[in-house]
Amino acid sequence: MFGNGDELPSNRSANPHIQDVINAGRRKVLTSGAAVGALAFLGGLPAITNAAAPATDRGLPFQRRTRLPFGAVSITRADTVTVPSGFSATAFIPWGTPICGSYPAYLEDASNSAEDQAQQTGMHHDGMHFFPMDAKFKGRKSDHGLLALNHEYIDVPLLHRNGATVVNGKRVDADEVRKEINAHGVSIVEIRRNARGEWAVLPSARNRRITGASPMRIEGPARGHDLMKTRYSPSGTSARGTLNNCANGYTPWGTYLTCEENWAGYFASRDSELPRHLRRYGLPSTSRYGWETIPGDEFQRFDATATAEDFRADYRNEPNTFGWIVEIDPFDPDSTPVKRTALGRFAHEGLVFAPVKPGWPVVCYSGDDSQNEYIYKYVSRDRYRPLRSDGQLLDDGTLYVARFNPDGSGDWLPLDIENADFQQACAAANVEFANQGEVLINTRLAADIVGATKMDRPEWGAVHPDTGEVYFTLTNNSSRRDTDAANPRAPNPYGHIIRWREEGRSHTGVRFQWDLYLLAGPQNDSRDPRGKPLTEENILASPDGLWFDNDGRLWIQTDMSGSQLSDGPFGNNQMLVSDPRTGETKRFLVGPQGAEVTGITATPDFRTLFVNIQHPGEGSTSTEYTSTWPDGAGRRPRSATVIISRDDGGRVI
Repeated sequence: MFGNGDELPSNRSANPHIQDVINAGRRKVLTSGAAVGALAFLGGLPAITNAAAPATDRGLPFQRRTRLPFGAVSITRADTVTVPSGFSATAFIPWGTPICGSYPAYLEDASNSAEDQAQQTGMHHDGMHFFPMDAKFKGRKSDHGLLALNHEYIDVPLLHRNGATVVNGKRVDADEVRKEINAHGVSIVEIRRNARGEWAVLPSARNRRITGASPMRIEGPARGHDLMKTRYSPSGTSARGTLNNCANGYTPWGTYLTCEENWAGYFASRDSELPRHLRRYGLPSTSRYGWETIPGDEFQRFDATATAEDFRADYRNEPNTFGWIVEIDPFDPDSTPVKRTALGRFAHEGLVFAPVKPGWPVVCYSGDDSQNEYIYKYVSRDRYRPLRSDGQLLDDGTLYVARFNPDGSGDWLPLDIENADFQQACAAANVEFANQGEVLINTRLAADIVGATKMDRPEWGAVHPDTGEVYFTLTNNSSRRDTDAANPRAPNPYGHIIRWREEGRSHTGVRFQWDLYLLAGPQNDSRDPRGKPLTEENILASPDGLWFDNDGRLWIQTDMSGSQLSDGPFGNNQMLVSDPRTGETKRFLVGPQGAEVTGITATPDFRTLFVNIQHPGEGSTSTEYTSTWPDGAGRRPRSATVIISRDDGGRVI
């Protein structure tokens, strides 16, 4: 109980792994004597043609002047947020900040009630986005807006005054469990910057908490499916709550997307044999937090055991209502969040859109953050119409999964029951799906069947604003035994960044060209975008968060744990900036002890950068803290957003 929540590997398919693909590509190039591209250190994988060249240089003399005008931050294990000279970092809206309702104050001894927590910022900040107050129009207002942020999971020992109350392996305090459920989800906060550059929370009707118990609507092909029907929603059209919200996205029409990642561990099933829609997602026999051991319907929904003759009389299907992308209108506090099932069901780590074009379908990408899982692309059926389109574009379309080939090419394989190739793959595998809703509830199985490439925990994605190239972090994979072209190390403790360029005039096609952008690791086992070993100013491990600013600089955040944090050469988790034009990469920020650096957004004028610091002091107990950030000595650690600005008030970089 109360483990780290990472999913256990559940992909038993014989599909090739990305490391196998990379190795095959290396052997092919070495055998043929072909010329090597930018990634010569891998033995010759072809680089994307002109991938480092921008669509326009905007008049910048980038060959003579760095686009990273700051001194690289040194590796450190200090219990603070470290940024370059000339910059300031200020903690903002930490866990427990009152934002709505009666605005109950945060109590240092963690004695706040479940009701209090439902009116305060949740625990463990993750992905976020800043919405200017004019976001649905010009989107240029930089001193006033809504900050929407996820809360991924909880540290139970810190959430309660004396930790959780457990008797004979069962939870016995219902209010404690409600508080834990309420500490999950999403916070939406209206904020304003004054003339001195200081930000404050406004007491606004728009401020809102969405928790693990908030009502949700189900839309898309899985709406009303028998596998979505529960005692709570016999029609299969609604659900309760969103959990383990990791990374995020935002739509061209001004809404927020929160992503349900490692949700399977919140449930338990005592059934001797699990159906494929639970087995393929690694549903355990005992849950992570033991919520289902408390009596009452609000807690029994986490018990997925079949206890009745009819699936509408128990919660065997409750796990099927999780693992989706959830759309939220941040400007309408009365709106109901929507689970968009056309985007697939898996451990979503973010959703990133390709540049939108009026009259074209929308295209977006998402990774399945678990060892040996896949990368997906969605293409809407209908076309984008500015000021007219809305979330219905995410209900009808085609979900694809990626296959990376050894020669540097790639294919998008449709997971569409009407597609002849998909039908043929299902027949060959002797697997049947009744309809598209069942395909999407079983997204991982469908991807297994068509032969997708297993990846090293695909996490955040980002799309270059000028070139349209797509970048994804592959954080690490300690269980890998074999290699391929796209995953070149076995095991892969340090991770890497992969990128691709879609073929054709838009991102809607089914072919792409790919290469590796960066191989993380220590100086003796790494390569930067120029093919050179990383140095003291940019060594990193376990790349996770990824974001492009409007000038095409790539911001990279890390999520190291265990020995990499405690005694490795990397120090605390960090955030770096990399310039794809030149390959120059520098460390910009180092977080406090035990923390993950995750989530990033900025104001349109780029004078304020928001970054999230998650689980500082990870591993702390209710009485012994391994970090006291951000409140100082003797205070329990709290996840928080950090506001970063230049001391001279100018653009961040």
